[in-house]
Amino acid sequence: MITKRDLLRSAAMVALAIAAAKSSPAFAQNKAQWPSIIEAKDIAEEGFIYGLPLVMNYAVMQEFAVDKNSGQFKAPFNEIENQHHVATPEDTAVITPNSDTPYSFIWLDLRAEPMVISVPMIEKNRYYAVQLIDGNTYNFGYIGTRATGTEPGDYLVVGPDWKSEAPTGIKKVFQSTTPFTLALIRTQLFSPDDMPNVEKIQTGYKAQPLSAFLKRAAPPASPKIEFLPATTAGIKDNFFQYLDAALQTVPETPRDKAIRAKLAKIGIGPGKTFEFKDLSLEHKAEILVAMKQGDEKVDKWLASGNKDINGWNLGSFFGDEAFYNGDWVMRAGAAKGGLLGNDAVEAMYPYTRTDATGAPLDGSKHKYTITFAPGQLPPVNAFWSVTMYDGKSQLLIKNPINRYLINSPMLPGMKKNQDGSLTLYLQKDSPGADKEANWLPAPNDTIYLVMRLYWPNPTPPSILPAGEGTWQPPGVKQVS
Repeated sequence: MITKRDLLRSAAMVALAIAAAKSSPAFAQNKAQWPSIIEAKDIAEEGFIYGLPLVMNYAVMQEFAVDKNSGQFKAPFNEIENQHHVATPEDTAVITPNSDTPYSFIWLDLRAEPMVISVPMIEKNRYYAVQLIDGNTYNFGYIGTRATGTEPGDYLVVGPDWKSEAPTGIKKVFQSTTPFTLALIRTQLFSPDDMPNVEKIQTGYKAQPLSAFLKRAAPPASPKIEFLPATTAGIKDNFFQYLDAALQTVPETPRDKAIRAKLAKIGIGPGKTFEFKDLSLEHKAEILVAMKQGDEKVDKWLASGNKDINGWNLGSFFGDEAFYNGDWVMRAGAAKGGLLGNDAVEAMYPYTRTDATGAPLDGSKHKYTITFAPGQLPPVNAFWSVTMYDGKSQLLIKNPINRYLINSPMLPGMKKNQDGSLTLYLQKDSPGADKEANWLPAPNDTIYLVMRLYWPNPTPPSILPAGEGTWQPPGVKQVS
């Protein structure tokens, strides 16, 4: 999951001081065309919920693929960026970073023509996944160990208007609902000294235009887009202006036609420029309230969308267009909980801030254990991990052994109990030399834990369906 910290602070928290501004002449001229204050407020609330994932995704795209000075830039559109490391405490741009799998990024521009993504042969025991996410934040397809196997292959990613037949040599076609989309690649790392092997695999990931794949002349280039720079301050000050920008790259679909028509009533849509400062004092106040209420609805859904299993929060939030089926609150909750997260069949992410009794986890006050009963390790086809984060920042923690997670590839070096169970020790100080292989160093502060189950078993024993599976994560127990 990737969650940008600053974007989680909702745009609805705009300082109310700007509401003191006077109504502008521009608004006075268009006043007759505007809905009533109550209708405008309802549209703004629904529009905020609908638009939150689009704006978050747009901001990440702008930082990763457009603005070379953003500090987060990866590579231009249609070029691959391979990262030859996993996250450490030095990585602070993204909260709850995954430290299991080095990432590769390909932001695709499908306007001129489709793109071909090619993958190499990968050994059968190594997990990898190419997750395809469009501008609606729909996961519209997967290439990888679970979805397509470990054989080499060429796959076609096409835009919303593409209607041709797949050319010879293409294994599968994936159609995006938007012309800009992300191919997010995760490659399993077995241990730190396995990185050269991962790097070799990453050199085999390729992205090329269909014309190059077919050795034909390229079509004319698409027009250059002037992307609105995505700054946190800008999004806070004028959320709907960023939604205008995002909607330019998100074509209307039958599922969002109704909400798009409503947004057009208050001047929001492709080619429009929503200017908050131009609104009347009354409309400003109501739209600020609407955005705040929309944000609260998203938070409420996010809290209730999970099931509490032994203190762990479990939910299934991510999927394709049919999965969300126009449920904008669910889609916004998923984005706010962890933008770019996987479908449940690809990965599950139980997380917790409390022990099994509901008490907050705090490494400055207590020591903790997690014990997997004999034969009850997380049931997965790929691998599992438990990652430790600082409870306040949700970032990885510096510690004397540079260990930020415990995962299943580490099992051969870990010590099991006499009955065959496995105990993890979660504490700030070493549990002793005899237990150190099972030690997950904790901060001298509050704790946030994330368990990751890659390619969970689809049949019992399984964590699926989320919150109802036959396998449940064991609770975190406080050691007296």
